[in-house]
Amino acid sequence: MLNPSHFSKLIHEQANKYQDAVAMKYRDYGIGKWLPITWREFSDKVLQMSKSLLSMGVKVQENIATFSQNKPECLFVDFGAYGVRAVTIPFYATSSGAQVVYMMNDAEIRLLFVGEQLQYDVICEVADQCPTLQQVVIFDSSVVKKEGDTRSMYLDEFLKLGENGDFDAELKQRVADANPQDLANILYTSGTTGNSKGVILTHEMYIEALRVNDAVLDLSEKDVILNFLPFTHVFERAWSYLCLAEGARLAVNLRPQDMQKSLQEVHPTCMCSVPRFWEKVYHAVLDKMENGPLPMRVLIRAALNVGGERWEKYTSKGLTPPLGMRIKFALFNCTIIQILRKTLGLERANFFPTAGAAVSPDVERFVHAAGLNIKVGYGLTESTATVSCDRDDQVVTMGSVGRLVDKLEIKFGENNEVLLRGKTITPGYYKKEEETRAAIDEEGWFHTGDAGYMKDGELYLTERIKDLFKTSNGKYIAPQLIETKFSLDKYIESVVVVANERKFVSALIVPAFAVVEKYAEENGVEYASRADLCRHPEIIKVIADSIEELQADLAHYEKVKRFVLLPESFSMEKGELTNTLKVKRRVVYEKYAKEIEQMYAEVQ
Repeated sequence: MLNPSHFSKLIHEQANKYQDAVAMKYRDYGIGKWLPITWREFSDKVLQMSKSLLSMGVKVQENIATFSQNKPECLFVDFGAYGVRAVTIPFYATSSGAQVVYMMNDAEIRLLFVGEQLQYDVICEVADQCPTLQQVVIFDSSVVKKEGDTRSMYLDEFLKLGENGDFDAELKQRVADANPQDLANILYTSGTTGNSKGVILTHEMYIEALRVNDAVLDLSEKDVILNFLPFTHVFERAWSYLCLAEGARLAVNLRPQDMQKSLQEVHPTCMCSVPRFWEKVYHAVLDKMENGPLPMRVLIRAALNVGGERWEKYTSKGLTPPLGMRIKFALFNCTIIQILRKTLGLERANFFPTAGAAVSPDVERFVHAAGLNIKVGYGLTESTATVSCDRDDQVVTMGSVGRLVDKLEIKFGENNEVLLRGKTITPGYYKKEEETRAAIDEEGWFHTGDAGYMKDGELYLTERIKDLFKTSNGKYIAPQLIETKFSLDKYIESVVVVANERKFVSALIVPAFAVVEKYAEENGVEYASRADLCRHPEIIKVIADSIEELQADLAHYEKVKRFVLLPESFSMEKGELTNTLKVKRRVVYEKYAKEIEQMYAEVQ
């Protein structure tokens, strides 16, 4: 049952209710085991944090920041800060020094918490450019401090500060004064163009978001949640707060590269994710179907066909499948499909919220065919995550992003732009009045930048308006549509469409090297390097053939006419991806300007 309390009291009230039950667990890499944290221990850490923040003189609504990968300590800081009415600002663990400097100075951060050696080293390099910074607190006790560093202390040292004074009265008063209009967070957007903006999120926005999500999601204290996305991301942040308010148990995944291992160790019932996760699962199963023993290939294909047809034609529409189909699915579900779920670590699956990008119909159908209740949704940082999502008690149509949550208003503006108004919508951007006025009109409608429409109570998105390309022939191209189609191909890892003010559509493509290299080995394709492989005529033809098939249903002017294969993946480290793995088009276009010009120069 949802606890709708203000976040200044939430963890302590949950501890009174659940006491020594496990609230969360994390992998201790020193001993290679998952260690539990009870609700009572969680509450104690939050209380220690609140008192230590008071000992540091943290003021009401003062900004403090965390610069860390997912760790339990991030939640200790969040809820400890809420207890003293401070504002927390999370930085992505992979943020560059320049990004950290911008956010530190924009928010005038005095107190910064860092996770591991990487984050500590980054702040040490740029600390002189952050004039307001006074104290750095390090979560990981194995971090080696720089010689002469007098600004940093370890978390254990920091928590002891609260023991050196009587802060009970002040803490009690701050909790009593806490109100829904208090700022809870400032979340800096990914910044695909220019400097990022700090989105203001209040406690009232979170409380309303928890209420509307609780109304449509079957979440309870029985659920085990694996944290997949960074807590910095509004999706994972709001979702984790909802899970804590429901009494569910969190399993905090520290390192993204351990995700597959964590799935098989934790066996979560729920997990929020982006579509890319399910695309990878889809490709892995397709690969098994293509390369496994013939009997297994036949059984998997038959099971997924039955499961997909059952969901698409019947259960998604609230209809009962024919008896024969029910029998077939029951047999597959307790054999092949069960084995598939167990292999993934999802044999205890409840449901899986998914948002952040378009979900291919093929992937959506596949996940449901595997007996996994994926809930496609739509949301933004500015809307405290959820705007809409699939509901179990309503018809679900492939291609939609579900139904609007309760009491959120919607209308469509120029170019069918989605406009939103309600209690979960941000009041604006931190210290950016001009940008706020541009995004939120005089009537309080937030302009999302996404185009869409409603049909039979479901929301459909068509394109990101600012990303629409106009060819030199005057035709409008939605690059996400093409890129989503291409992402389903086993030979393609990622793709960036080029079209704006060009004669035709072209693309920069990163091959799925593991698959392409395997093809080369099996077909006698000789190459000296990945760059050499990307230039090989046979490899180019294989991918060209796949592209032709994938874009068969596109209009002539939307089809990719030329492409170039890139020998290395896009990455955050090279500045080509945001921290949420979205491509920074401008950066990619600049880096590969020569290759782009060559594609158009070759076609007169």
